[in-house]
Amino acid sequence: MSEDNRSTKSIAELRREYSQQALAESEVCKNPIDQFSEWFEQAYSADLLDVNAMNLSTATKQGKPSSRIVLLKGVDEAGFRFYTNYESRKGRELNENPHAALCFYWAPLERQVRIEGEVERLSRLTSEAYFKQRPRESRLGAWASKQSDQVSSREELEKRFRKIKQKFKNEEIPLPDFWGGFLLRAHRIEFWQGRKGRMHDRICYEKSNAEWNIFRLAP
Repeated sequence: MSEDNRSTKSIAELRREYSQQALAESEVCKNPIDQFSEWFEQAYSADLLDVNAMNLSTATKQGKPSSRIVLLKGVDEAGFRFYTNYESRKGRELNENPHAALCFYWAPLERQVRIEGEVERLSRLTSEAYFKQRPRESRLGAWASKQSDQVSSREELEKRFRKIKQKFKNEEIPLPDFWGGFLLRAHRIEFWQGRKGRMHDRICYEKSNAEWNIFRLAP
């Protein structure tokens, strides 16, 4: 398609057919964490860019939502882990309304995973262990950025970064009190596989009394 044709194509006309794979209730793992790990490994093996990028949706106590992309930093039977500034917009919203949703979209595999659950802070020891693994520049950035606060200019931000860099010159950078991890304990996880004619496969896991119920959803 030429540049001219691309520029005149309506957004409403943008579409493609999904036809790579299928997903059946009889084929999925009994535990959604195992199923997620299997899909994640396949996405990772496919060399997808930012395979651990996920959309995190939060809401205020009044129900006003907001979304952004964050990075998954761990998953196990306890839940899904990510890290951020506790004083950022997402941090404040999770503090007043500890319910959130995650969404992974691996377009080349025509797959999506949606996760819903309750969120809690990780222990300081856990956050500290992860913080020490981060590149030095990232640790300095955590101190320099008052995330989600308004800044007058890029220059102001860079000036603060230089000041923090000088402060910790030749020193170990400690974990800030306002920075750390969250754990999302999932109670609902949905796996979506694109299919022809928009007849997509949607297999959902829902937790009830510590057991996972598996069922199909209409596309």
